[in-house]
Amino acid sequence: MKRPTPGKRDAKESRPPERADQALVTLDNVVFSRGERRILNGLTLHAERGRITAIMGGSGSGKTTILNLIGGRIRPDAGRVVVDGLSVPDLDTDDLYALRKRMALLFQTGALFTDLTVFENVAFPIREHTRLPEDLLRTVVLMKLETVGLRGARDLVPSELSGGMARRVALARAIALEPMIIMYDEPFTGLDPISKGVIAKLIQELNQTLGITSIVVSHDVVETCMISDYAYIVGEGRIIGEGTPKELQRSSSAHVRQFMEGLPDGPVPYQHPASDYLKDLLEERSE
Repeated sequence: MKRPTPGKRDAKESRPPERADQALVTLDNVVFSRGERRILNGLTLHAERGRITAIMGGSGSGKTTILNLIGGRIRPDAGRVVVDGLSVPDLDTDDLYALRKRMALLFQTGALFTDLTVFENVAFPIREHTRLPEDLLRTVVLMKLETVGLRGARDLVPSELSGGMARRVALARAIALEPMIIMYDEPFTGLDPISKGVIAKLIQELNQTLGITSIVVSHDVVETCMISDYAYIVGEGRIIGEGTPKELQRSSSAHVRQFMEGLPDGPVPYQHPASDYLKDLLEERSE
């Protein structure tokens, strides 16, 4: 996989923005607050079927909140959240659970059951939601583990796994029921460069071979741009930039450039707002 590199924008390379009628997931003018704090403020985005959509942004920008809205864990204060034509906030409990069976979430920590083996971790959702006979269940689990390269680790427990291996087991569990959509919450955090490359490769290959839709929430620019078809950058509760990875890297927006290039100062200032520095020092001396 070739890592994207910045360059001058060529208008011929740009493509039209995503179309809402092709979207599996739509957030339309969504507002969400926790107490007095406004987290999302009129945010709109689409995740197209069969593609990898990235949602990037700094810590605390509301990326995980977006995943929680899609999964129905929380409800928006205003706006629409639609998944496969269904308004998520309007679903009753039974319909919401039915929708969730068609969705998978890869947690940032992997969230494996510590007392279960790798095999039983992957088997868990199959046992929970189906009545497959043991011989067929075994075949399915081994197929999923083979997909992520860990069939030989089936008898290990999570404490015996590296961080990258644990993330791969969690991914095998996520695809156990062959969902229509997988949401990844910071899949590259805390991994070494080799493990990051492995996870990026798996996300891309699974999306293509299984024909699923992927939403990747991350602040890792390089790995995310390697695999995503379209990306959004979230800041101040709204979308501050969107486009293909190449388009974002060529953006003239100061907000987008600061995030993509990791600049220490810019629209997000280095200095926290404070009174005049010299005046502050002099006031201390006069006391």
